[in-house]
Amino acid sequence: MSAPISERKLANAIRVLSFDAVQKANSGHPGAPMGMADIAEVLWRKFLKHNPADPSWHNRDRFVLSNGHGSMLIYSLLHLTGYDVSIEDLKAFRQLHSKTPGHPELGYTPGVETTTGPLGQGIANAVGFAIAEKTLAAQFNRDGHNIVDHHTYAFLGDGCLMEGISHEVCSLAGTLELGKLVFFYDDNGISIDGDVEGWFTDDTKGRFEAYGWQVIEVDGHDADAITQATEQAINETTKPSLIICKTIIGVGSPNKQGLAASHGAPLGDDEITLTREALSWKHGPFDLDDEIYEAWDAKAKGDVQQKNWNADFEAYKKAYPELAAELLRRLNGELPADFESQARDYIQQTQEAGGDVASRKASQNAINTLQPLLPELMGGSADLAGSNLTLFKDAKGIETDADGNYIYYGVREFGMTAIANGIALHGGFIPYVATFLMFMEYARNAVRMGALMKQRVIHVYTHDSIGLGEDGPTHQPVEQLTSLRTTPNLRTWRPCDATESATAWVEAIKSENNPSALIFSRQGLPHQQRDSEQVANITKGGYVLANEQGELKAIIIATGSEVGLAMQAHKTLSENGVGVRVVSMPCAEVFMEQDASYRDAVLPVDIRARVAVEAAHVDYWYKFVGLDGKIIGMTTYGESAPASDLYEEFGITTDAVVEAVNSLT
Repeated sequence: MSAPISERKLANAIRVLSFDAVQKANSGHPGAPMGMADIAEVLWRKFLKHNPADPSWHNRDRFVLSNGHGSMLIYSLLHLTGYDVSIEDLKAFRQLHSKTPGHPELGYTPGVETTTGPLGQGIANAVGFAIAEKTLAAQFNRDGHNIVDHHTYAFLGDGCLMEGISHEVCSLAGTLELGKLVFFYDDNGISIDGDVEGWFTDDTKGRFEAYGWQVIEVDGHDADAITQATEQAINETTKPSLIICKTIIGVGSPNKQGLAASHGAPLGDDEITLTREALSWKHGPFDLDDEIYEAWDAKAKGDVQQKNWNADFEAYKKAYPELAAELLRRLNGELPADFESQARDYIQQTQEAGGDVASRKASQNAINTLQPLLPELMGGSADLAGSNLTLFKDAKGIETDADGNYIYYGVREFGMTAIANGIALHGGFIPYVATFLMFMEYARNAVRMGALMKQRVIHVYTHDSIGLGEDGPTHQPVEQLTSLRTTPNLRTWRPCDATESATAWVEAIKSENNPSALIFSRQGLPHQQRDSEQVANITKGGYVLANEQGELKAIIIATGSEVGLAMQAHKTLSENGVGVRVVSMPCAEVFMEQDASYRDAVLPVDIRARVAVEAAHVDYWYKFVGLDGKIIGMTTYGESAPASDLYEEFGITTDAVVEAVNSLT
C-alpha cells in the first residue's frame, strides 16, 4: 500500500493550478492562492460541510472568498473537490463566458456563494449569511431538531481589513455574537503597492478582540496549527472567530515569494519552471495525478452529509409538518400562496381610504400590513428608524431576540447594505434596509453589487428631496435618483401617495430577481383619485393619472411629491382650454419594460410638447421629454430653509409647470 499523500502536496495542487491558469490567461493574481493554499486544504478537506453534486443544498456551510482577486484559489478548490468545474474551465480562466471569470461571480460558477472583488464586501456578505443562519435557526429549530445548523467561513486579506466596511460589519458581528462565523486572515504583509508596513500598521488582534471576537494566531503554512485553530473556532459558540494566518504571498516561487511581484501578475514561464522545481512538482501545466483527485474528492462525503440531513429533515417534518413546509417555502424563495390576492386587496383598500400622508408614513403602513403576511420580511435601519419609519408593530430586534425580525444596524449604511445582500443570498428572508436617500451614497457600491447579483433586497430611502427642508444641502439629495435609475437590474420607485407607496412595496416584494429602491418623502403628499384600471396600471411603472380635456396638446410627467404640482397645473391648464394629461411615473424602469403599444398609449410619440417635473437633477428626464421638452427640477445643490421656501427658490412650482406647458403649445 502506498503512503498517504501529504497535505503539502495536496495544497501544492492548488498552487500549480492557480499559477498555470494565471499564466495561460496572462492575467490574474497568483500570490494569494499560493499563499493561502495550506489554509484552504485544511478547511475544505477537514471541515467544510458541502456536497459538490448539489451546490444549493440548504444546510451546507457557506464559504466566501472576500479577497476575490485570488479567484483561482476557489476555482481550484471547486475543481479538485468535484464541482462541475472542469480542467478546461480552469484553462479558460478570465475568458469570455467562461465559468471562471476574473473575480468570483454568482451564477457563473457552481459553488460560488457571492460575487466578490470590491474588497471588504465579501466579509460583509459573510456576516449576512451568519445572521440569516442564526435567526433562521432560532425561528425553526426545535429540541432534538437542529435542522438549520451550518457555519460561515470567509477568507480575507489586508485590503479587506483596510476598507472601512470591515469595521462596520465586524463590530456588529461581535455585538450579535455570531458564533458560527469564522474568518481566516491572510496576513502576508503585501498589497499591490508593496510592503503594507508603510500604510497598514493596525493591531488587528487587539482590534478584533475589542469587537468581541475570539482571535487565534497561527503559522498559515502549518496544517496542524491551522487544524487546531479551526477546531477552536468551531468550539466557540458565542463569539465569531478570526484566525490570523501568517503567510508568505506566492510561497514556492523562488524569486517572487514574499514580494508584490507575485500579487497581481503572472509569474512568467521561467519562474514557473523554477517554482515547479522548488515544489518538487513533476507534471506539466494542468496535469494532476489521480491520487490527488482521489484525496481531494468531496462528493462521497458530501453525499453522506446531505443524506443524513435529509433523514433529519424527514423526522422534523413528521414532528412539525407546518414548520417544515414553511421553512422550505422560505428557503426556496416562494411567496405565500395567498400573498398576491391579499396584497391587491390592501392596495385597493388604501385607494378607497384616501387621505393625505407623507409617503414615508404610507410606507410604514404598508410594512405593518404586509409583514404579518410575510414573516420572512427582515427589516433594518441605519440608526434612523424613527425617521425612516421602518419599525412595524411586531418588530423584534435580533440583538435581544434571536428569533427576531428586525436589525438595529447603527450608523453603518455601507455595512448594512452589504449584510442585507448576504441575508438575501443565504435564503429564508427578504431583507429591507433604510436610511435617508442622501446617505445611499455611503452604501452605493453595495447597492450596485446587489443589483449585479440580482438579489431581492429592498432599499428604503426617505427624505427624498429639497422637501426635507431645514437640514440643508448636506442632507438634500439631488443626483441620487439618476444614479439609482441608471443602475442595471435595480428598480427605483418614487410614489406620489399612499396607493402608489403600497404598490411599490408589493412590487418590490414580488421582484424575485431584482433589488428595489423605494423613495419616500418627509412631507405630506395629497391623495390622488383613481379608478380601478388606474390603480392596476401603477404596477406598469407609469400611467395616465389625469386625462386631457379635448384634443391632447401636451403631457406633464411627474413623480413623488411633484405629482401634486402636476395635478394643480392640469387643473389650471384645463380651465384655460389646454388639452393636457398628467402621467405619474413612479418607476421609469418598469415603465420601459412594458410593450411599445402600452408606452405609446401613455406617451403618444406625436405629442412633442412634454414637461417633466421632479425635485431632482433634470438630466435623467430628457429621455422622456426630448431635447425640445422642458424639465422643472434641480441643477444645483439645495439650501437650508423651510420646504415651501425652497420650492419657490428653485422654481419647482405649479406656475412654473403651467408656464412651461404654455411655452410648448
